This record gives sequence, structure tokens and C-alpha cells, in this order.
Amino acid sequence: MLLELLLTLGVAALLYHFIFRKKNETLEMGDGWWGPGLRPDNEDEEIHPFKIETTDEELKDLFDRIEHTRYTEPLEGSRFNYGFNSTHLRKVVDYWRNTFSWRKQLDILNQFPHFKTKIEGLDIHFVHVKPPHLPEGRTPIPIIMVHGWPGSFYEFYKIIPLLTDPGSHGLDTEYIFEVICPSIPGYSFSEASHKQGCESVAVARIFYKLMRRLGFREFYAQGGDWGSLICTNLAQIAPNQVKGLHINMAAAFPTKLPQILSVVLGQRFPGLFGLQDEDVRRLFPFFKKVVSHVMKESGYMHLQATKPDTAGCGLNNSPVGLAAYILEKFSTWTDPDFRDHEDGGLERKFSLDDLLTNVMIYWLSGSIVSSMRFYKEVIGKGVGTAKHDKVPVTVPTGIASFPNELVHCPPFWAKQKYLSIVSFNYMPRGGHFAAFEEPELLAKDVQQFVGKVQRK
Repeated sequence: MLLELLLTLGVAALLYHFIFRKKNETLEMGDGWWGPGLRPDNEDEEIHPFKIETTDEELKDLFDRIEHTRYTEPLEGSRFNYGFNSTHLRKVVDYWRNTFSWRKQLDILNQFPHFKTKIEGLDIHFVHVKPPHLPEGRTPIPIIMVHGWPGSFYEFYKIIPLLTDPGSHGLDTEYIFEVICPSIPGYSFSEASHKQGCESVAVARIFYKLMRRLGFREFYAQGGDWGSLICTNLAQIAPNQVKGLHINMAAAFPTKLPQILSVVLGQRFPGLFGLQDEDVRRLFPFFKKVVSHVMKESGYMHLQATKPDTAGCGLNNSPVGLAAYILEKFSTWTDPDFRDHEDGGLERKFSLDDLLTNVMIYWLSGSIVSSMRFYKEVIGKGVGTAKHDKVPVTVPTGIASFPNELVHCPPFWAKQKYLSIVSFNYMPRGGHFAAFEEPELLAKDVQQFVGKVQRK
């Protein structure tokens, strides 16, 4: 009787698996036009060299605005718990006004080749770096690397040499990359959409067209923050062209019963859900490590997902206000404990030159409002409601999990979204801005992931 019952259950399971189960959905690539007016019959597809330049008038305007800044005194002992402490802000601004050399940083920014090309009505800016020392007979591996907010293409400037010229930096030379770093539409030097609705799938499609225009039939994709979502969408709409997806921020939150149970029971029975000791350390107690932390750090998200133009108005008018708004993220998102430091711990992981260069990119391009609008386009209609949220990723995936990421996503959660995880590594240190903060750690993780996919 027991044998008959087991056989019946087995047959029923097979029938369900092959007949009744839902087939994996696919994400359609679609098409779009984000330029002004109506779409023309023909679009210029030329790729033009681009150089970042600044006039003396722009710098004079910047300094005049800095000189007329009004500060508010911080509360006693507040450090960075109320946001960017204005006492330290004065020190940063003094460095910005009297020591920081934008002309020097321009030379650094222009050390890599920049280009622009028109896609779906928008001038898309990108950095394209080829290996300087490619051994004879070798072909570089193309990889697109996508930034997030409030970062920019500049986040990748320290990791680019490690990937394109690994031998000169003591890294493995088995895999040498050709790196493409585009700016998201509305960020830095990529033109902002003139129409509503330019969300992550539209940007993924634009970047897919960019890679095809550059002549790549297959390529890898890497990203964090919005770059993680855009590259995930890229893998969803073009799974035959994306050879592998590598992300350093996995946003696959518990929506199914087993994952939800892992939140409730995972601390007590971690083995039941495949949770490692590091997962338990990062997730529990859940209310403190996740819920409370997200509540503290997500106010900006609600603001930008609802009324970005209102919030951005002041930021686009005040360079000091812009710096405070952006740099506070580079403090807390690098290490939440930096909230208790008088200086926000900013220079523990970054130089002021690098931080202010990123701020200058936003200021001189006037892109803070359009960058904030991306939140409204992506999550303004609700979290988890878009079609791409329900479509699994089937391409080989690598996840570099940094300990100070905003929210930890254990493998058990990630597997519900990313069906072919070939590499999941708990990184020893680092936070949200991985390429900016820990370029060597991230480069090595990308290398080992690509190696696994290539050998597979």
C-alpha cells in the first residue's frame, strides 16, 4: 500500500512538472523613443568622441554659489545621525574651494576615451577602454559595467585598469577585458529622457543596442545599485547575448513561502534554509539588521520615487547642498557605523578628490534632478509590481556579497530570482560602492566568475 502511494505521488509530481507547471516567462525587449517630439524616420547611429570640458564661467558660478552658502549649526553630539554634519561640511567645502583642483581631475577623467552616440532619441555617453597590452592571439572579453545613484561612471576608474591590464597590477592575466561604462540616461553626460516612463528595462535595452552598435555579439554585464537592476534586465531581455551576469547588489527579497519562513525561523534553524553563519550574522536579529536599518536609510528613496522635481530643485541650485546630499550616502552606505563619526568616516575609504569629482560631475552636468527621476520611473508605481520582477534570470550569475551592503540577500533568497548562480562569494570587507571602495576585491571576483563561465 505504501509503495502504491509513493508511486502515485511520484507520477503526480512528474505530471505537474511537465504538464501543469508554468513555463518561464520571458521579458520582451520592446522599443522606445525618449527624445523630444516624434520619432524621425532615421536616427543617426554614428559614434562620436567626447571630451569633458569646463569653462571658467562655470567654475566662477560654482565658487560664487559656494561663497554664499547658508549653514545650519548641528545639534550637539549628533555627528552624522541627522545627516551630513554641517561642522564637517564646512571643512569639506573649504577643501573644495581652496585646495581641490578640478583641472587636475579633468585630466584624470579624460585619461580614458569617452564617446557619445544617439540611441532612442538620447545622446548616450560612455567610456570605452581597450586593453593596452593584449598578448598576440588573445581576444579581450567585453564587459559592460553600469553605475547607480548617487554614483557615476567615475566609480569604475580604479577597477578599469585592473580588468584591462591585470598583469601590470599583479592580477591573473588569464582573462583580459574590454570595458564599456555607460552613463544611465539622465546621469552625468547622458541626455535625460524628455518623456515619462524611461525605466530600467528601457535603459537595459538602450545599453543592449549600445553593445551591439559597438560590434559585440556576446558580452558580460556587471553592476551594483541601479546597475545591478539594469544589468539584470539586460540578462532578461537578451539572455543569448549576455554570457554572464555579475552583480554586487542582489535585490531578491523574500516573496515566496519558504523564503518568508527563513525570515521567521532562519536564526533558530539556519540549516533548514541553507543559511550560512555569515548570512545569520548579517540578517539577524531581523528587525534591527534589516527593518530598522532600511527605515533609517530609505527616506531619500520615498522622496525621489514620489516628488523628485521638488526635492531636486534646491540641490540643482546649491552646490553645497548637493555635496551634502550625495556625500552623506558615501558615508553611511559604506559603513553604517560611520553615522557615529564626527567626520562621517568619509576619508577612511575615499579621498576628498575622488568624492568631490563625483559631486562635480553631477553639478556641472546639471543632472541631479533627472537622476532622481529614475526612482519614480522604476518604483513610483510600486515595488515588485513590474513584469521584470516576476521573470527569472537564466543566464549564469555571479554575486559578490559585501558585508556593508544596504540589505543582505542570502543565496537562498537569490536563487528564487537568479536560477543559475555559479558563484556567490561573501566578501571580507566593503559596502555599497564596491568598485569605488574595493576595486581589487571586485576585480578578482569578476575574474573568477568569468573563468567559471568560460570553462563551463
